[in-house]
Amino acid sequence: MRSGKYIFPVFIGLLIISLPAIVSCLNKKTKQSAESDFSGSESCIECHERFYQLWSTSNHGLAMQPITSDFIADKITPGQDEIFMEEAYYKAIAEDSLLFIQERKNGSVKKYEVLWALGGKNVYYFLTPWKGGRLQTLPLAYNVHTKQWYNNPESAIRHFPNMTVTDEALSWTDLQYTFNTSCYSCHVSQLRNNFDLAANTYETHWKEPGINCETCHGPSAEHVRVCRKAGKDNVPSDLKIISTRVFTPEQHNASCAPCHAKMIPITSSYMPGDRYFDNYDLTTLESTDFYPDGRDLGENYTYTTWSMSPCAISGELHCVTCHTSSGRYRFKSEVNAEGNKACASCHKENAEHVDKHSHHPLTEQSPQCIDCHMPMTTFGHMNRSDHSMRPPMPSATIKFGSPNACNICHTDKTPKWADKQVRSWHKDDYQAATLYVGGLVDDARNQKWKRMDKMLKAISTSKYGDVFTNSLIRLLFNYNGAEKYPVLIAAINHPSPLVRSSAVNGLLGNRSDEVKNALLKAAKDSIRLVRLAAASSLSVFPREEFNATDIILVDQVNKEYEESLVTRPDSWSAYYNLGNYYQNMGKPDQALTSYETALKLHPEAFMPLVNSSFLYSVNGNPVKAGEYLKKALELEPDNEAANLNYALLTAEMNKMNESEKAFRKVLEHNKTNTTALYNLSIIVSKWNLDEACQLSRRAMEAAPGDPKFGYTYAFFLNQNKKTSEAVSVLKKIIENQPAHLNSVFLLGNIYLQSGNKAKTLDLYEKALKSAGNDQQMTAQIRQAIQQVKSM
Repeated sequence: MRSGKYIFPVFIGLLIISLPAIVSCLNKKTKQSAESDFSGSESCIECHERFYQLWSTSNHGLAMQPITSDFIADKITPGQDEIFMEEAYYKAIAEDSLLFIQERKNGSVKKYEVLWALGGKNVYYFLTPWKGGRLQTLPLAYNVHTKQWYNNPESAIRHFPNMTVTDEALSWTDLQYTFNTSCYSCHVSQLRNNFDLAANTYETHWKEPGINCETCHGPSAEHVRVCRKAGKDNVPSDLKIISTRVFTPEQHNASCAPCHAKMIPITSSYMPGDRYFDNYDLTTLESTDFYPDGRDLGENYTYTTWSMSPCAISGELHCVTCHTSSGRYRFKSEVNAEGNKACASCHKENAEHVDKHSHHPLTEQSPQCIDCHMPMTTFGHMNRSDHSMRPPMPSATIKFGSPNACNICHTDKTPKWADKQVRSWHKDDYQAATLYVGGLVDDARNQKWKRMDKMLKAISTSKYGDVFTNSLIRLLFNYNGAEKYPVLIAAINHPSPLVRSSAVNGLLGNRSDEVKNALLKAAKDSIRLVRLAAASSLSVFPREEFNATDIILVDQVNKEYEESLVTRPDSWSAYYNLGNYYQNMGKPDQALTSYETALKLHPEAFMPLVNSSFLYSVNGNPVKAGEYLKKALELEPDNEAANLNYALLTAEMNKMNESEKAFRKVLEHNKTNTTALYNLSIIVSKWNLDEACQLSRRAMEAAPGDPKFGYTYAFFLNQNKKTSEAVSVLKKIIENQPAHLNSVFLLGNIYLQSGNKAKTLDLYEKALKSAGNDQQMTAQIRQAIQQVKSM
């Protein structure tokens, strides 16, 4: 045991920031599409007037509208009471055909002119010109149902039930409320960002506001030309346009998902008909924007819950089954029989006998299928239906705080009442599976690993579906135990590309030959998302470990990966992830440059600060490392990673008082952080062996599959004259991992100290058999045996 040596310096790993939409029809797979290739929606009127009228009045067609006198008169009601927020008062004011959001602060008044309105189905958000060519979302939004203005950032606060996580409103001036970087491609068509990295400015423009015909059908100029040439009533054999009529269900879903998914773009070249996971990643239940059982908590855009739906998984249902291409619902939902037609084709008996199936009498007010299976909830004044289409689960409300359809209607009743009702109607406990796997997700989120065997079994069997499987895999990133790796390696063969990619990401940092071979296999995957994950995880392997054929493959996926990271050249997180990639490859200068670029784009991004400090530290510049960490801690004083790195840094600088305080700060927020527990146990062992034992025991319990923590616990037990307990811990370690020599030799020394030479030799002989063909291990054990025999 190297007392006083602080190991496990960490940097923050891959950051995944979910964006509402990055849809572009300006890039085809093989060539850039010029703006002249797009003829605009009005060119469709000539042959498709009815569809044009349906589209132009839809929420898709009106996803972004200019502010005009008609808009002000017809759509909103300016001049209501002031709203106080961020130490100022805000109010909407109309002047002729102009709209302003007025700010009154410290006796001065400032007016922000509104140029554009986004949305309109539930809410209007408003954009004003901002520095560097940006458009900024203003602090007041308008609820179209209540006709009221409200504090927009405050409405986006998430309330996490039964969790220590807290949420605070962002300032309305924050980067996440910048149109150019966040919500643009779901509200305008054929957009060019024209971001200048050197100047950190935009010259953004688009073909049309709203989501136009060409967003789903691709460039139409050539289509218009060949149809006009063919003449009226003559249909060309090649329409020169993307026809969605021939789409598979998967293609339909993929064409809607970019705007209706909490996702991460990996290309800028998506065209309708392409595979989703060749262009996007998907956020699942590793995000606390979802309840552990998969119901919506924050703003989630549908596609994750849709991917949990048994109806969608069957392959028979797709978005356009129930919605038109303009986003309207195909069935008159206000009429029971008509509204239930959406479900009748597959669930005929239930749809025809709704009263029997729902246990509610059939009246005009009785629930429709979607009321129970797609209940509507609200977040940020936005109404959304649960697209998982699962039955009501009041037990999940009791356990996780998630909403259920019964109590959404029966607001005067409790979830316990609702649970009693559904259990009396259904003798089979259909809620059990969701409660069980939701509990595993909840444990993993809170880094409670006592049920690790059950988590690994859930992943291995994929019994609970792709979303739960993927969520657990991603949450295991925080678990250090070696037993997860065989399960992740096996998951590389999973049929879901999402699961495969997450399994590959989960292998990052493991440099065994088995993992390397598995990653090389993943690098050949037909889906881009999996190949990119392989590139990231392969980055930690030295180049000399690959043969000539492997190097060709690695270089190929590395190039693809680097290109994917700068899909969004204005995204600080892209450069942060690029920095991590270079850091893994042992290229600190390039990593630091990438982190600096991330900080240029977003000076308040603490993660690049933390990782930069780590690099400065390992490169022998503790002063610079300290500067960056202090900046990070000014931004987030309670941040676990920043405090952890500061604790490690000050320990290396022999500032033990500061280090101890920082480690304790980490443990205030994460009681199972093994790095903090381990290092703090070493610090306090100099004056308090009892606490050293407690801390190292907690580290062992937090990561039972990692023998070094159990060994440390046993070491301190022995130091604290609790020899029998130390022996018991060491025996258990050696039983599970006989090749852990530190434990073997510590136990041997304990036997020798008690005068039992024979027992020591027997222990070493057994270890020798376990060494197999490991020459280094064999040599160490033989040397130890000779030393004992010579005593």
